Amino acid sequence: MLLGEQFLSYNGEVLLFQLSKPKHVEGAAGKTMNLCVRRMVFNRDAKLFVQKSSGVFSMRASHLKIEIICCSCTMDSRTGIILPCILMKKQKHNNVVKYLLLLLHSSNQFEQSFHFKLDYELKEDIRLFTGPSVLWRHANKLFYISSNTCTVLSAPVQLSSVVWTGEIEDEGTVVLGVRTACLSESEDEFSTSDRAIWGSEFFGYAIETQKMLTVTCFMPHAYSRVVSSVYICKNEILKKQRRISLVAITHKNQLIWFQDGLPKGVCELPYEKPCSVKTAVTRTNDLLFIVSFASGNICVVQRRDSLQVASKWQKVKSVLVDDFIGSGSEQLLLLFKDDSNTDVLSTFEITDLGEVNYASGNDYKHNVPTAEGLQENGLLTVRALETRLQAGYTSVRELQQHLRLKKRVILQSCKALIDLVEERTHILPSAKEVKCLVSLWDDLENPPHSLSKETSSSSNVPEHFTKKLWQRVVGDSLVVGVKLTESFYLSLSDVSLSLVMDQDFSSISPVIKCQNKIIKLNKAFSALSVSSGQIEPPPKKMKMDLHSKNDVKKAFPKRCSTVQLDGAKTVIAVTSLSPLLAFHRVCCIVLLHAKKQKHQNDSLQENKKITVLCGKILLSLEDISSGKYSVKMLRDNGYCTGSVEDILAVLAVSFRFSFQIVSSDCTLTPVNSWLLGEMECTPFKECHDNIFCHKAGNTYGTIFNWILKNPFEGVLTLFCRNLTVLFQCLHSLTRVLPPGCDVRLLRYGTKGVLTEQLALALEKEMLTSRSLFFSKESKAEESLTWGNEPSKKIGDAPVAALLDSKEGVQHFRKKLQNEREECVLSMNQTMNGALYQETALKVAEAQLSSDMIVWRLS
Repeated sequence: MLLGEQFLSYNGEVLLFQLSKPKHVEGAAGKTMNLCVRRMVFNRDAKLFVQKSSGVFSMRASHLKIEIICCSCTMDSRTGIILPCILMKKQKHNNVVKYLLLLLHSSNQFEQSFHFKLDYELKEDIRLFTGPSVLWRHANKLFYISSNTCTVLSAPVQLSSVVWTGEIEDEGTVVLGVRTACLSESEDEFSTSDRAIWGSEFFGYAIETQKMLTVTCFMPHAYSRVVSSVYICKNEILKKQRRISLVAITHKNQLIWFQDGLPKGVCELPYEKPCSVKTAVTRTNDLLFIVSFASGNICVVQRRDSLQVASKWQKVKSVLVDDFIGSGSEQLLLLFKDDSNTDVLSTFEITDLGEVNYASGNDYKHNVPTAEGLQENGLLTVRALETRLQAGYTSVRELQQHLRLKKRVILQSCKALIDLVEERTHILPSAKEVKCLVSLWDDLENPPHSLSKETSSSSNVPEHFTKKLWQRVVGDSLVVGVKLTESFYLSLSDVSLSLVMDQDFSSISPVIKCQNKIIKLNKAFSALSVSSGQIEPPPKKMKMDLHSKNDVKKAFPKRCSTVQLDGAKTVIAVTSLSPLLAFHRVCCIVLLHAKKQKHQNDSLQENKKITVLCGKILLSLEDISSGKYSVKMLRDNGYCTGSVEDILAVLAVSFRFSFQIVSSDCTLTPVNSWLLGEMECTPFKECHDNIFCHKAGNTYGTIFNWILKNPFEGVLTLFCRNLTVLFQCLHSLTRVLPPGCDVRLLRYGTKGVLTEQLALALEKEMLTSRSLFFSKESKAEESLTWGNEPSKKIGDAPVAALLDSKEGVQHFRKKLQNEREECVLSMNQTMNGALYQETALKVAEAQLSSDMIVWRLS
C-alpha cells in the first residue's frame, strides 16, 4: 500500500521514493514502515523508463504518521560527494514532531545523517543544502541544523520569506530573503531610500560566518514586495567586484532577468501563482528557465535576444532536469498526472525544445540517434574541430612569420636611411644573416656608385639651411622644431620631419610616429598652424602626383604672402612623450624630407626628393623632471614672457578655431574686457595682438587673437588643447556678449578672400579646359590620315552624268565609300597616351583647386 511518493533526478537517473507498508505478517502489522527507492533509467530502444535497481529503508512506525517532506541532491561535507538527501517526518503524541535526514548511497543503502525534534511542524521555506543541512522559516525567524552540529540554531534576523539558498564564492552558504526595512537615522527621508518607500528590503545571511551581506549586486529593494523565488545563474568575482546574474519570479506573474543588480529583461508568464524556477542548458547552449506554478502547470522561458515563453504544459505532476538520454546536455522530463494508470512513469515527455523530443505512447524513432550513432557523430565532430584548430594554428604561425619579416625589413630600411643621410656606406646583410631579405635592385645593372649619385642630393644643400633646432615638452607631447632659412624654404615643397632613435633596438622599430606641422608666425599673428599634408575635401581626392602644382597657396602667391618676424619658417614634429620615457634616456636623429623644386624658363619642373640631417636631440627623465624643456609663460609688466619657441610649441599641440562675431545693435567692446578681465590674458612681447590665458583650470594655456574689423564685427581665434576647453571658453564668452550677437565658425579663411580665390580658380579652370580642347583638335587633325588621292565631293559633279555608264557607277560608289570613311574618322579622333595623360593631369589640377575652395566655403 503506497502512502506517498517523491521524484528526484540524479546523474541521468530518476529516483522514485515511495512510502509503503509491508505485507501483513502476524505480529508485525502496523509496527514498521518502508521507504523504497527505485532507480529508473530511460531505454532509448524501448522509449520507456525501466528499473535499474532498488533499495529499502525500514522504520519503526507504531501508531505514528510518517511523511516525506522533501528531497534534494546535496553535498556530503565528509567526502565532498553529492548524494540524494531525503527529509522524513514522524508525527508523535503531545505535539512532538521528529525529523530524520537520510542519505542514499550508490549501493542503494540509506544512511541516517541526523535527527531532531520540534514542537511544531515545518511548513514554510524548507531548504536542504550542503552538509547535509536543513533550513526553514518559522514565526518570521530563520532556523537551521547541520550534520556537524546536530543542534537547531537560530539566525539573528527577522524575515518574511526566503527566496534563495545556495553557495556564493568566498562566502559559503548564503540565504537570500526579504524582511521589513531596517532604516538608520540617516535614512529617514523617504525620497532617498528605496527601502523606506517600499517598507521592505532584501538581505543576505552567510550561514558559516554568521554575518549579514550587502545585496545591492542582487536586486533593487523595490522588488522585495513582489519577488517570490530566485535562481542565481552565475556568481563570480572579477577585479575585486562581485558579478551576479539571476532570474526572479514575482507575484505579478512575471519573470525578470537581473544583471549586477539591474533589471535587463522581463517576460509575462502565461499562468498565475508561479512558485519556483530552475534552469536547463541544451545541446545548442540555449539557457532555458523552467517555471512551475501552484496549479500544476509548467512553462519554459527562452533567453536569446529577449525573454520569451517557448513552450508550456498543463497537469504536470513533476518536472526534472538532467541528461536522461546520455547526449551530454540537459533535457526536461515532464511527468504528467494520469489517474487511469498506476505506473507513475507511464505518462511522460522528454524534450530540450530542439531535436530531442520523446513522449510516452509515441514512436520518435528518428528523433535521437542511438548510442553508437551519438558516439560516431561525436568522434567526427572532434576530428573536424581538431582539423580547424590545426589550420588556425598554421595561419597564426604564418602571420607571426610575416610580421617578423616586416619588422626586419623596417629595421634594415631605417639603418639604411640613417647611413644615407650621414653619408656612410650601408652594407646589406647577407642571406645567411637575414633570411628572406634580398636586395631590391640588381647589383650588375645598378652598381654601388649609382647610390652615391642619389646621396649627392642631400649634399647639394646650403650649409646654413637651418637656423635652429629646438625641443619642448607640452603635457604628454614632445615638440621638435627646425627653423629654416627663407631662401632654403622657398626652394622646397612637401616639407616634413622624421624622428629616428639612434639606439639599436632589435625588438622595436626605431622610427617614431609623429605628426608634422608648418607654422608661420607673422607680426599680425594671423599665426596659422597648418598640417604639412594638404587637407582635401571628402568628395574627391587626387591619387596621382601633380608635381606639387596642386597647392592652392602657390596658385595665389600674392594672397598668401605675409611679413614674418625673422625671415624664417619652422617645421615642427609632435609625438607622444610617454613611450619615449620608457627608455629613460633616448637620442633621436632629426631628418627633414622635402621635394627640391627646379626652375627652368620661369616654369616649375619636376621636383626631386631630398633628405637632410638636421641634428640630434637628447631626452632623459632627469631633464623632464627638472623642467629643462618645459614651456615657460610668465607675466612681466603686463606682458607674457614666452619665447618664440614656447609660442610655437603651444600652437603645435593646439587646435585652431576662428569665429566671426557680428553684433547689429551693440558694439563688441565687452570681448576685449572679457579677455583681459575674466580670462586673465596678457599679450606676448613678441607679438602683441596675441594674448595668453593665465586663468587657473582647464583654460590655462589657451591663446587668443581678437581682431576688430569695425565696432560691430570681429574675428576671434582660439588655440586650445581640446574641445572641452573650447566649449568652456565659448560658454564664458556667450555670457558677456550683447543680445542678438551672431557667432559663426570660420573654416580655413574669411569668406571674402575665399570668394575671390574661387573666382580666379574657376577662370583658370575654364581657360585650361578651352586651351586643352583647341590643342587637342589641332593635334588630332594632324595625326589623322585621310584619303590618298585628292578628290572632290560627290556633290561637286552632276550625279546623273556619273550614273550614265557602268564605269561611272563604280566611280560614284568609290567616292561614296571614301566620304563614309572620312566621316567616321572625323567622329572618332584619337590621340596618343602621352597627350591624353598630360590633358587629364592639367584638367584634374584645375578642378581640384576650385573644388577645394568650394569645400572651404561650404
